[in-house]
Amino acid sequence: MGFSGKLGFVGGGLMAEALIKGIIGAGLVEAGQILAADPSSDRQALLHKEYKVATVSEATAVWAECKVVVLAVKPQVLGGVLRDSRDKIKADHLLISIAAGIPLSVLEGAVSGCGCRVIRVMPNTPAIVLKGASALSPGQGVTSEDMACAASIFDAVGISIVLDETYLDAVTGLSGSGPAYVFTFIEALIDAGVKVGLARPVAQSLALQTVLGSVLLALDGNRHPAELRAMVTSPGGTTIAGLHELEKGAFRSLVTNAVEAATNRSCELGRLVVADSL
Repeated sequence: MGFSGKLGFVGGGLMAEALIKGIIGAGLVEAGQILAADPSSDRQALLHKEYKVATVSEATAVWAECKVVVLAVKPQVLGGVLRDSRDKIKADHLLISIAAGIPLSVLEGAVSGCGCRVIRVMPNTPAIVLKGASALSPGQGVTSEDMACAASIFDAVGISIVLDETYLDAVTGLSGSGPAYVFTFIEALIDAGVKVGLARPVAQSLALQTVLGSVLLALDGNRHPAELRAMVTSPGGTTIAGLHELEKGAFRSLVTNAVEAATNRSCELGRLVVADSL
């Protein structure tokens, strides 16, 4: 899906940069159709130099020129941004918020009376390399065309799924925080390789390629991960010995507990945001 007008960004940090890179690369929007606002002159210069997009220091021009606006500022800053922009946000604006933990009810309350539509999105950091996973939740009055527009943006940096907002805390616990779990596992694999005698650069290369290849294998075809695991696990072999140690350490339970803890923390932070409001 294309855009009939300009696409705006309020905030020009890493996630905004990832989205800009992805949508230009996918041909969704030309660089000349993008306007990004960020108070940092360094970020403005980088975005303009690397992607040839127009940049400004304040959001006023974004609201005036763009009907679709991605809110890509930190959660603690978003309240002030929306308050300062209330008289500039119009009924024909579509706001797409990627501010973690801020519920639709709070976002819609901050722009009540403007008549605009709001979509909340939970992306993750692999969007930086165009391999992100994003969950989209529509607010009141959001149309199917609005959702198609938002999905096209996040599909340009990976995959997107549409979920009711009640599931976004679980998404945060799984895919939002998930990259940190994976990086920790990779780090542990590298250290383990060093422990059994491999040089660190060798251990790192092998660990990274092993994880990459395993993910691609899991994505290829219809084999369940359990079937793929069984393919590697010969009777009485090395793999079953290693898996036995993982099970002794309650590896699966630890992963489950990590996702659950992150989900619960996301719920808690959301309640704090509602209590404080914007």
